[in-house]
Amino acid sequence: MYLVTGATGTVGRAVVDRLLAAGLPVRAITRRPEAADLPAGVEVVRADLGDPSTLPAALAGIRRVFLSTAGPEIPTHDANLATAAVAAGVEHIVKLSSGRAGDEAATDPIPSWHRAGEDAVRASGVDWTMVRPMGFMSNALHWARSIRESSTVRGPFGHGRIAVIDPDDIAAVSVAALTEPGHVGQVYTLTGPRALSPGEQAAILSGILGRPVRFEEISPEAARADLLRFGVDPEMASAIMALRATAPESFTSVVHPTVAVVTGRSPRTFQEWALENKEQFTAAH
Repeated sequence: MYLVTGATGTVGRAVVDRLLAAGLPVRAITRRPEAADLPAGVEVVRADLGDPSTLPAALAGIRRVFLSTAGPEIPTHDANLATAAVAAGVEHIVKLSSGRAGDEAATDPIPSWHRAGEDAVRASGVDWTMVRPMGFMSNALHWARSIRESSTVRGPFGHGRIAVIDPDDIAAVSVAALTEPGHVGQVYTLTGPRALSPGEQAAILSGILGRPVRFEEISPEAARADLLRFGVDPEMASAIMALRATAPESFTSVVHPTVAVVTGRSPRTFQEWALENKEQFTAAH
């Protein structure tokens, strides 16, 4: 039995789908099972990583865990899961971390939270694999409304390039680490095949949508306000903006071959991801 945390998130759901497609038994934990909307065949269990008393039952019979946490509680939630995993006899934890966690110069919140979470998993003594993606291609969905309304991508740090990755490729690597031998103790930094600026992503979206999509550089303050309007809470919005501010650094633009090495196939391009998600940029939501 495989346990997936964060199963309703972008990567977690893709991990669930891939495990099910392989015919493997999946349990997902969530604080609100009634709203999980997970596929039939998934055992959905009510549990809260912030409440250690809920974890022993959730981990009963589990040998491998995909650990996906978010926000300022990452260190606490990862430590709670790791502690409970030891007691439950879990053999392997695959933690979804941050591409910046491996950069000791990155002291802004998101990589710092994940670095502390990684430390907690390592300290538990359970076998581990760290999966460290750079920016998600799906972050472009934050632009969907402005593209629908004004054919405009609005963002800060327009000269920065990030080697963004399709979340499904992150899931593919994670499932390989969960289900195949040879991944214990590995740290996988994941990227897509090409580093892109926001303007270059806008140009690709323009080609997919068949109409001009222009890039408009805005201030970090305006970008943070856009995140708040998108529904991101203030602390997380500030953390995201701190992470975005690192985009002009060379670290974020390095392309890593890890997806191909682990899965045997090349990572998907931003164009392929955008084509699959075209409707998100055209239909009202």
